[in-house]
Amino acid sequence: MKSFLIYGSYGYTGNLIVQRAIREGLRPILAGRDERRLQAQAKSFDLEYRAFDLKDLNSLNSALRETDAILHCAGPFSLTFETVIEACLANGRHYVDISGEIEEFEALAAMDAQAREAGIMILPGAGFDVVPSDCLAMYLGKRVPSAAKLELNIMSVRGGVSRGTARSGIENMHRQGRIRKDGKIVRVPNAWRIKQVDFGRGPKRLVSIGWGDVSTAFYSTKIPNIEVYMAFPRSAIYVMYLTRAIGPIIYRRPVKNFLKWLVGKLLPPGPPAERNQSGFSLMIGEVTDGRRTVRAKLRTPEGYYLTALTSVEIMKRILAGGFNPGFQTPSRAYGEDFILGFPGVTREDILEEAGR
Repeated sequence: MKSFLIYGSYGYTGNLIVQRAIREGLRPILAGRDERRLQAQAKSFDLEYRAFDLKDLNSLNSALRETDAILHCAGPFSLTFETVIEACLANGRHYVDISGEIEEFEALAAMDAQAREAGIMILPGAGFDVVPSDCLAMYLGKRVPSAAKLELNIMSVRGGVSRGTARSGIENMHRQGRIRKDGKIVRVPNAWRIKQVDFGRGPKRLVSIGWGDVSTAFYSTKIPNIEVYMAFPRSAIYVMYLTRAIGPIIYRRPVKNFLKWLVGKLLPPGPPAERNQSGFSLMIGEVTDGRRTVRAKLRTPEGYYLTALTSVEIMKRILAGGFNPGFQTPSRAYGEDFILGFPGVTREDILEEAGR
């Protein structure tokens, strides 16, 4: 029977993914650095496990050879993906991760030819980053094939942040904001632009962020100008402004390491189970070519829960032979309607305007 490896399986999101995989009848091999935590998790699910550090190439290669693919869940991905993808290329194993990191996406996109030659699929961003927004982007892009600009607006309701997400954010905070302008990724200051968006419950304050779609939506749609915005409390936006002044201090490695340690002490592993079930996210995407503007709205389950749903479904399809060799985005691999196959997801058109 075909199987796959979940590296970082005992993390908050990894554990949700394991639970989902079991419910879907899959028997993944669990993996990570901490043998004590792996052993306890494997025993509770009656699964095999492999304990190794990613720097241990012999163990990584050996574990990959037992499977057809890896679902990489151990971030920050900017620090971990290179070793894993090189091993996947060498062993002819498919690579999937749940990253949302632009620099990693761009590096993997540059490996498209290598992946094709190896006969494997590289598909990063298999979770909330970036499956729903990527599918929404392709849906809108097909409606306006001449679109020159894409804006994605995101709001989480009754959600939360895991330790892993917070640590990845700290690791990458020196990169600040990013947009895509005329086909190229451009760095902009934190809180570069703030705007109001009504998701249906009154205007919400959104701030520009360097979300993964700044990278992936370009490969899915070829739209050259892309901006992503997310709803944040006023206090969080103030902190973003503050980093413009104190960035050179907090971006130093000792400070980053201290902040990541602090996250482990102060934050819970992730949102409680009731928030996974009751929380949800709203996305409004808009494309325009200057003459015609089209907007659509997507509602999805809570982000971490959705990550488990989408990543496991992608692994099921890969194991069943449903993959395209090379670098792929979720919508390029499985279509703009892929996201609609999950419970709690709805999409509606909310605007179409003709220019003057």
